[in-house]
Amino acid sequence: MDNILIGRNDTAAVELEPRFGNRHGMIAGATGTGKSVSLMVLAEGFSRRGVPVFLADVKGDLAGLSQPAPAPGDKLKARLDKLGLSGWSPSANPVVFWDLYARLGHPVRTTISEMGPTLLARVMELNDTQEGVLDVVFRVADDHGWLLLDLDDLRSLLQFAAEHASEISAQYGLVSKASIGAIQRSLLQLEKDGATQFFGEPALDLADLMRQDMSGRGVINILAADQLILKPRLYSTFLLWLLSELFERLPEIGDAEAPKLVFFFDEAHLLFDECPPALLQRVEQVVRLIRSKGVGVYFCSQNPDDVPNDILGQLGNRVQHALRAFTPRDRKAIKAAAETFPVNPKVDVAEVITTLGVGEALATTLRDRGAPSPVESVLVVAPVSRIGTITDDERKQIAARSPVGAKYDTPVNRDSAAEMLARRADEKAADEPEKAAKQTKAQAEQGGWGGALRDAMLGTGRRQGMLEAMGKSVLRSVGSGLGRQILRGVLGGILGGSRRR
Repeated sequence: MDNILIGRNDTAAVELEPRFGNRHGMIAGATGTGKSVSLMVLAEGFSRRGVPVFLADVKGDLAGLSQPAPAPGDKLKARLDKLGLSGWSPSANPVVFWDLYARLGHPVRTTISEMGPTLLARVMELNDTQEGVLDVVFRVADDHGWLLLDLDDLRSLLQFAAEHASEISAQYGLVSKASIGAIQRSLLQLEKDGATQFFGEPALDLADLMRQDMSGRGVINILAADQLILKPRLYSTFLLWLLSELFERLPEIGDAEAPKLVFFFDEAHLLFDECPPALLQRVEQVVRLIRSKGVGVYFCSQNPDDVPNDILGQLGNRVQHALRAFTPRDRKAIKAAAETFPVNPKVDVAEVITTLGVGEALATTLRDRGAPSPVESVLVVAPVSRIGTITDDERKQIAARSPVGAKYDTPVNRDSAAEMLARRADEKAADEPEKAAKQTKAQAEQGGWGGALRDAMLGTGRRQGMLEAMGKSVLRSVGSGLGRQILRGVLGGILGGSRRR
């Protein structure tokens, strides 16, 4: 299988071997230095070799992958001549558009259960106590067989938990109404952020992200993220969920001729900002192990130090665009970036990294035995597709030809927790009149028999009762000897009596 050409200089070329595509990578550089072009070059290269790609389109310009590039002008011709790309010709790529908000692509959905309490707590910004309560609520749903598919299901279950907090606390651990109230308020904010359409069915089938077209080219899945990026917690949690699902569901394949899927994570710093230690550990584990399942993960960010060192050390394929030394943090980032590249005596990385022009980059990839190639300063190749946005009509045409539109465009509302709990409440409400009627009847019956017995014992206004008659009989006998003996006997029993001598 041919290598993917990233860039070239006068003496050397930097190419990515597909068999090392699952060893992960990073594209870094300041805004406007050409990161998107490098991403497009890699995405096109994997697609031409039959590898499906998933990427987030934060600025809207990656949608151009679906359209052929315009005819080359003089500037592009000069660039192509310098790169030695004589066979370059404009070409569109097979693309499927996705959108959590279902505006610019097919809706992406998952269920509340599949997201799970840990990731859901992150996107809702819950504290540890509230996350623990949410975990209990999920456990209650599992034990009762209540499906959690959408936000209505979660809302109904939280209401149930609030109404039965004492019983749930006794069985599962403390569940306070205050914590449930905080979760409910976070749920309202999540709805306000537009997550209602994200949770539901039909849920995304990962197999639909790993398609090839009729010619054997890998489909490039583009997630519209121009609005999603405004909700950074939702954006990063969704991509982390997707990565975790791939890790959990795909089988081990070991080293393969090419990856099964390549995943680009743009604005990578959003994943790690304020990331709890337990979740960060999970991310590191997924990134480290998912390559054995044939998935390559490529982080895109402005500075290499946006990615934790434990993860950065696993990114063997690197494309570094220019960094500008305007602040002490910039200088620190430049120094950190320079130290992470393989040594090349011909390239002073710390010096070159600040003088790179647009479309130029420092690049290194893995070669034989997985060793990194010496870093080279190269001119990045030009993508064969359009660099920039597309029109609404062009997007509609792509959507009309999509192989998955019929599967995802119409939502499905299955019987789940909200409906089950509603029926439970209706049945309880219907049982109340019947229970009340039975209780009234029992009281009436008890009143009939009990009243007759009470009248017999205590009497009525017209008739003397048994206890009254007995009392009068005792009083009449007190004056007699028998009465006195009875009285002594009673008092002796109370006071202890006297001993017989």
